[in-house]
Amino acid sequence: MEFYTYKLPNGIRGIHRQVKGSVAHCALVIGAGSRDEHPDQYGLAHFTEHAFFKGTEHRRAWQVNCRLENLGGELNAFTTKEDTTLHATTLKGDFAKAAELIADIAFRSTFPDRELEREKEVIVDEINTYKDSPADMIYDTFEDMLFEGSELGHNILGRKASLMRYDGDAIRAFTARTHTTDQMVFSSIGNFSARTAEAVAGRYFADRTATVRGFERTVPAAYAPFEKTVVKHTHQTHCIIGNRACGIAEEQRLPLALLTNILGGPCANSLLNVVLREKNGLSYNIEASYTPYGDTGIVAIYFSSDHSNAEQCIGLIEGQLQKLRTVPLTARQLSMAKKQFIAQLAISSESNESYMLGAGKSLLIHDDVDTMEQVYAKVRDLTAVQLTEVAETVFSNMSRLIYK
Repeated sequence: MEFYTYKLPNGIRGIHRQVKGSVAHCALVIGAGSRDEHPDQYGLAHFTEHAFFKGTEHRRAWQVNCRLENLGGELNAFTTKEDTTLHATTLKGDFAKAAELIADIAFRSTFPDRELEREKEVIVDEINTYKDSPADMIYDTFEDMLFEGSELGHNILGRKASLMRYDGDAIRAFTARTHTTDQMVFSSIGNFSARTAEAVAGRYFADRTATVRGFERTVPAAYAPFEKTVVKHTHQTHCIIGNRACGIAEEQRLPLALLTNILGGPCANSLLNVVLREKNGLSYNIEASYTPYGDTGIVAIYFSSDHSNAEQCIGLIEGQLQKLRTVPLTARQLSMAKKQFIAQLAISSESNESYMLGAGKSLLIHDDVDTMEQVYAKVRDLTAVQLTEVAETVFSNMSRLIYK
């Protein structure tokens, strides 16, 4: 069995995979992110993530930060639109210490005002850093426009003015509403048995009172495609061409992931890299990405170029999209694309930490996890007709945002 799953009496689910090696990874994946903020709470999910490290009922901030580092391990966290993850890496013998620390900061953080005020300055610096990077900022601006009026249509970091209003009470109210035990998964991977993993999880997570989410996320309303140019006086033109896409549970997800990889994945032989960079020397940065959410998603093509080359780049990109919508891949092209995609998945699964995080999120969303062999089999079953149909659906009526 590749994975072992279990459920604690309070509703927290767990998943473990036993592997050889001296290193263990674990994470608490919480199904609460910026999508779950009220309009007067924008940026609060991300601020909460930072606040978890500022002290608990048992530890001062410096003790939280040094607990695993003194053992050669590490503790970290990140926030997305739909989840917050606290994760740790240690030697396998320190796995229980990592689990205990994650439980302590997740359930017994005190959010001291003095520490929070200091951390706000750190986040302000993070916001300023982001604003100095048009390549990063354009993604968020595009997504805000694509999901305008919905829970997904705002920046994860929030705004400085809003951030300054938040305090410990605001965080406690937010976590009480969103960080419910039915929306939590404790994921682990390491060279110890599933029985050990479950026992450790029970020891540190089972005493949390069972809670159930009392709200549902709203599906974003339909939107009209747009084209917008913003004058930023940047040295280069930055452009995103994209569209809404299928959600994480939809059948189109896998063919779209393969299509996006063919179009502008990380390899040098992606269609856009060959056409824009290798053949024409127009762009150093060109990529395509697909981000699925629970009930929708976003596919985006990003490039930067000299101002004088931007229109030519856009024309070449639109040509490739048109071809994918209308001309099915040959048997040889499809076979090569599948082999490449499967190999990339296999290589990425060699990272035990990434594998552990992915398994935890999959269990949170689907209450199930496919083995890698099951995923490979699904990729092999994809047909050229399926890819063309998905391309016609997603790569039509695309929106565009340009910074120049």
